Amino acid sequence: MKKTLLALTIASVAQAALAAPASTPAAPAAQAVITAKPVKEVDRIVAVVNKNVITWLDLKARVDEAIKQLQAQKVAPPAREVLERQVLEQMITEEVQLQYAASGGLKIDDEAVDQAVANLARQNKLDVAGLKAQLAKDGVPFSRLREEIRRELTIARLRDSEVASKVSVSDTEAEQVLKSAQNANRADYHLASILVSVPERADAKQIEALSQKIHKAQAELAAGQPFAKVSAAYSDAPNALKGGDMGWRPSTSLPLEFVQLLEQLKVGGHTDVIRTQQGFFIFQLQDKRSGSAPLMVEQYHARHILIRTNEAVSEADAKARIDQIRDRLMRGAKFAELAKLYSEDGSNAKGGDLGWVNLGDLVPEFEKAMVALPIGQVSQPVRTPFGWHLILMEGKRNQDVSGDREKMAVKQQIRARKMEQAYADWVRQLRDSAFVEEHLDDK
Repeated sequence: MKKTLLALTIASVAQAALAAPASTPAAPAAQAVITAKPVKEVDRIVAVVNKNVITWLDLKARVDEAIKQLQAQKVAPPAREVLERQVLEQMITEEVQLQYAASGGLKIDDEAVDQAVANLARQNKLDVAGLKAQLAKDGVPFSRLREEIRRELTIARLRDSEVASKVSVSDTEAEQVLKSAQNANRADYHLASILVSVPERADAKQIEALSQKIHKAQAELAAGQPFAKVSAAYSDAPNALKGGDMGWRPSTSLPLEFVQLLEQLKVGGHTDVIRTQQGFFIFQLQDKRSGSAPLMVEQYHARHILIRTNEAVSEADAKARIDQIRDRLMRGAKFAELAKLYSEDGSNAKGGDLGWVNLGDLVPEFEKAMVALPIGQVSQPVRTPFGWHLILMEGKRNQDVSGDREKMAVKQQIRARKMEQAYADWVRQLRDSAFVEEHLDDK
């Protein structure tokens, strides 16, 4: 997709030569209509990012995709020249991240891409062959899909290594939120945003120009333009081409001052321009719901006995041992006593007792067998990545876990907010430090 400057120049010259008319006498107009061939579109450089370039044909393809995406969301796309500049900025931001990843040796292997492709096919209720057929029908090369997936996986892994691994939330932070006004009247907000980023070292002239840009967006909103369309035209955020949609955000993940501001808005309304360290924002409240409803889940109380497989214990030996233990249970031995004697798991001291667990807490193979068991019954031997298990179902119940999990949920929400801000700051610094030349207006 990216070319070296030399390769791009050669390609452009070759395409221009192919498109040039031969030096023969001009044919009559009627004949020209019949014999003329489509002229190949000449590629050119639209941006230089450090040592790499972004080409016009790459940009055109991405803009076409963006238009299809907006139309699928029933959002009227902005003027194409506006969208070109928006998409180009996103491509530049992606490129500086991909270059940073490459310089650090971060690579996504083919196996990871294969797995992501298979997951995408399943999400669309297809197999990989069916996905290829659908892409061919839509005129999208399969190789292009793989490269886009590789790019997204690279950026996601880069975000995890550079930002996520360095963000932490203390118990004290979570407890402070739990005692705060946000938690007293919890709510969830469906938000959308328009962001005009301000470079870290922007001078007064730059800041004034960016301020005019966000206020122009605000004026279009006041004139009745749809928020999603204005976001697509003006926002620098990654979600711009999704109409600025931020999804649902719990009040506990937002600053108190911002929650108070949202509480003053009606659904469909938007804030004035808000200045932050990142830049200028306008937020829209798309919907609101109560966040204090009980969270009812089915819980399972189980015990287990585990015989592990390893270099010293073969698969056959482990299976034979678990069969022998089950035979003793069927002849009246106590599950807890045999768990203490034979189980190779940390729960053995408690007679194999796992306590009350929720779906998702345990590995799928174990959960599938556990859920199917009647109360008081011992399972057949169950194979998981840990080894061979026997499971005893002690009880089942529906439980409100909103209180039990509240603190954990708040920590996750605070961490998500911190990660989002830290990642935005990191990307902005990376973008500001890159050498970038734009040539979109060069013809």
